[in-house]
Amino acid sequence: MRRFGYPLAAFAMMASAAHAQAATPRDTLLQAAFVTTDPAQAAAELAAALAACDAILARLPGDGEARLQRTLAIGYRAKLTHNRTDALETRRSLEAMIATHPADAELQLALGGWHASAIVQLGSMMARTVLGARRAEALTALDRAAQLGAGHASYPAMAALFRIALDASDTVTALRLAEAAVRAPATSSFDRMVQRRAAAILPALRAGHGADASAAAQRLLPFGGLRTR
Repeated sequence: MRRFGYPLAAFAMMASAAHAQAATPRDTLLQAAFVTTDPAQAAAELAAALAACDAILARLPGDGEARLQRTLAIGYRAKLTHNRTDALETRRSLEAMIATHPADAELQLALGGWHASAIVQLGSMMARTVLGARRAEALTALDRAAQLGAGHASYPAMAALFRIALDASDTVTALRLAEAAVRAPATSSFDRMVQRRAAAILPALRAGHGADASAAAQRLLPFGGLRTR
């Protein structure tokens, strides 16, 4: 039985105010990570999602979905603000959930993404020294997520994007995962969206242009579309 929702799933945000009011924390996080381009707006959306999760957990302390989305909101905030405390809290929370649910593909993907994102953002040495992020742990978790979630396009797709963003020389593995994502069932809007993103890097991967694929993947991963100032 699934205990946690996919960390970035349910990609469906409409512009109407009515829908915005009805949006779940998951919806709001997805909007911030993949749609919003203004950093201040993204930060506000993360704060809204975090507040919503806190409200849910105040009523239902054992709600696994709210716990996961709260963890992701804090992790995303750490990415935007470079807050070490938030980053470490995210890792500890993910590891605690995985200790209870080791075969949960979405948790494995979230942890692999945490390690990979930290390294891409800070560099290997700084990420390891400051946060304890390690390439080997990123790859292990991403591979496990792709294996456990092979029936959904989003898992191999996200693994492909994270892998090539992390290591531009690893075109072989990223290509295998991206091709698997294109072939895999896309049963949700999020599956289809991320599947298209994996397909977008296929030409560069097939040509062996790892640097181009890596740069594209970084733009296609969460918050890669934020405007810089």
